[in-house]
Amino acid sequence: MKIAVIGQSLFGQEVYCHLRKEGHEVVGVFTVPDKDGKADPLGLEAEKDGVPVFKFPRWRVKGQALPDVVAKYQALGAELNVLPFCSQFIPMEVINAPCHGSIIYHPSLLPRHRGASAINWTLIHGDKKGGFTIFWADDGLDTGDLLLQKECEILPDDTVSTLYNRFLFPEGIKGMVQAVRLIAEGKAPRLPQPEEGATYEGIQKKETAKINWEQSAEAIHNWIRGNDKVPGAWTEACGQKLTFFNSTLNTAGLVPEGEALPIPGAHQPGIVTKAGLILFGNDDRMLLVKNIQLEDGRMIPASRFFSGADSSVLELTEAELVMAETVRSAWKRILPSVLEVEDSTDFFKSGAASVDVVRLVEEVKELCDGLELENEDVYMATTFGDFIQLLVKKLRGDNKESECIIDYVEKAVNKLTLRMPHQLFIGGLFVDAEGAKTYETINPTDGSVICQVSLAQVSDVDKAVAAAKDAFENGLWGKISARDRGRLLYRAPPSPSTKPDQTAT
Repeated sequence: MKIAVIGQSLFGQEVYCHLRKEGHEVVGVFTVPDKDGKADPLGLEAEKDGVPVFKFPRWRVKGQALPDVVAKYQALGAELNVLPFCSQFIPMEVINAPCHGSIIYHPSLLPRHRGASAINWTLIHGDKKGGFTIFWADDGLDTGDLLLQKECEILPDDTVSTLYNRFLFPEGIKGMVQAVRLIAEGKAPRLPQPEEGATYEGIQKKETAKINWEQSAEAIHNWIRGNDKVPGAWTEACGQKLTFFNSTLNTAGLVPEGEALPIPGAHQPGIVTKAGLILFGNDDRMLLVKNIQLEDGRMIPASRFFSGADSSVLELTEAELVMAETVRSAWKRILPSVLEVEDSTDFFKSGAASVDVVRLVEEVKELCDGLELENEDVYMATTFGDFIQLLVKKLRGDNKESECIIDYVEKAVNKLTLRMPHQLFIGGLFVDAEGAKTYETINPTDGSVICQVSLAQVSDVDKAVAAAKDAFENGLWGKISARDRGRLLYRAPPSPSTKPDQTAT
């Protein structure tokens, strides 16, 4: 079929590429104008292929379609319009022009969550099921006949980003291709949308994302994750606006001990702990926030809210300086409107968006041989100078947060000094059992006591299970690609052999 692709973003780019692989002829691509000197990925890809690209700032004025714009579109002779993600209003003269009409992707299970912030509201409402809809465009707002729907389970700590990356993006691309295939085969259904259960919510903006504390912990958690990363759920505390990210209800075994953070309107003060910021709903249940963005834009671990900023600056080696310049070149490519990338250059204030975060992370991981880096790191170090310091610390292994303090028991055996941990290992830390309970571990050769080992109690097991669940669902390892996992395993050093008169570990 002859297809016109109308839209933008990486999602639009991927749909475009897959449609061409299916053998369809893309006769034209209509995308948004360049922003800050950066072209949209969809337009860039089409230009490489020699496909006509149009970047109309608008299609209509005062509700009337622009004749010259419509004429340029009609000259292409498209048989189907495909709108994978489109932020512009397309006039009905264009929607109805092709013989097969137009199809649109929407990231919710219509008729639920019609509107521009569907993913946000899916999470805010605490829906247990999410998904996407591909529907036939009409003159209503997400009201057209249904062509195809696919659903997925919403995980307890899903955010807009995790839900999009796990399901809505990859499966949505497949869904768009499948929908076009059904149309080409003459098998595409047109199922009228039911009005029962229909909802429409407005677009989420920063000014409307303030947290209402007169809610349960679960409702507050859903509000925070439903606004994570954009626009960001916020509150006022300590004389500034604080935005919360990475929220979880998984607080089993978490003890609310730490420094109090008074929050106006909250049922009770928050508590800054080693695990993060504990918040309370009006039902006295807890939730945990792991990251906070300060009013000046800096993102910090919530556990360090009351800690002073680390002012120490690492002095870079010659090799690290070369690496820094290579990374600086990557920033220049991603931020074309910035004449010179300096240490004070802020990635986001220079016009970068979430898609640029993904690109930066992937480029830096390639430059630094699979360095363990994730999108969150870019939000934690937004200026170039801070970002380089973060990279160098990671490359050197100078990660203070990951230092593990071990209380060893030492024992001399056969000219060897054996050092043995004797505590429980929970959540990345060696800790005593509840009540400091222990038991004797016996040497089976002679019945002597080797040492006292922590005796786990039921509460300790609960903490260990909760920590394991959190690591599985939210830990870094699960976010790393299979390729990068392999690199890390390959780089892991072998266990050192123990020789006489050396300390065994």
